[in-house]
Amino acid sequence: MSRDLRPPVDILHYEIIQEQASALGRMGSALEQSLARLREFDAAHALSEAPASMQPARRKLVMEAGQALWMFVVQREASGLRDSRHIMRTYNVPGEVQLCMGLVPAPSKPASK
Repeated sequence: MSRDLRPPVDILHYEIIQEQASALGRMGSALEQSLARLREFDAAHALSEAPASMQPARRKLVMEAGQALWMFVVQREASGLRDSRHIMRTYNVPGEVQLCMGLVPAPSKPASK
């Protein structure tokens, strides 16, 4: 029977690193998906031709992408990866999404009675 002779601290450190990598993967996938939804919306509704009634839906997608970007950047920084310029280039993050990064959306108003 083989036994792992590494000190418990090494095992714990390995598991922490493994979870950080997994979290980075999840956050990166969430960013990719939110940016894809925004791009699909833009492709379906040309910005110059989009009616004003579609702007709230688009704004919601931009805010969701900004939130996903924020979560990814924070997770990377917690892992020691401080330079977010690589993310912006690799994922081709639009400037408007970058500007929404970290903003908390206003709570929706309850329906009036």
